[in-house]
Amino acid sequence: MAGRQTCQPVRRNSYRAGREGVFWRRTTRRDVRTIVLAARRYELATRQPGARNGALGFVALEVLDLLANMVDFRSGRLDPSLDTLMARLRRSRDAIVRALKALRTHGFLDWLRRYEPTGGEGVRGPQVRQVSNAYRLSLPARAARLLGRWFQQAPLPDDAAHAQLMRTADIEAHKASLSLADLPLFEVEDPKLADSLSRLGAAISARKERESAKRSESLSKYNILGD
Repeated sequence: MAGRQTCQPVRRNSYRAGREGVFWRRTTRRDVRTIVLAARRYELATRQPGARNGALGFVALEVLDLLANMVDFRSGRLDPSLDTLMARLRRSRDAIVRALKALRTHGFLDWLRRYEPTGGEGVRGPQVRQVSNAYRLSLPARAARLLGRWFQQAPLPDDAAHAQLMRTADIEAHKASLSLADLPLFEVEDPKLADSLSRLGAAISARKERESAKRSESLSKYNILGD
């Protein structure tokens, strides 16, 4: 974590608010509804005879359905607070937290913890506070298989195919613009692995910058001696 905490505890592996554009992905209404449908079938498929819930649970399906209706399709932005989810679903904090963990465990949801500066100065540096997580919906392969033929998309009309090609090009251009530290946050779904690769990428970039600075300094000295 780059910032310092002085006035409020900030959870480990939290990122400063502002990097969500790397993490979020553009999506469509069809994409998010497909994820919701897959989760419902996954819940049924994993429910044991006589059991009330499957692997996810009813509350998790409620949370996922709400998130699917809250996501911004153009940017992928999705960052409701726990209080918002509690108020909209009329569920307890513990129930919402358990639901989010179940969705993440089974591959339907991922998130980045975030913090932001408060603007105040503390004894050990700038004061920061925890803010709402940045969420991203996803479709695990084992759940997609439960959709069968429904998941096989019909041929796209020419204009839709062109739009899809442009979207793919935009994504590839965005990936090409990312640093070694930011690329794993966009590409890797496993949060722990993404964080490790991000730190490794940052270290590699820092090393390259130091080596480049040394080469520039050496060339500068050589030019002075040559003159």
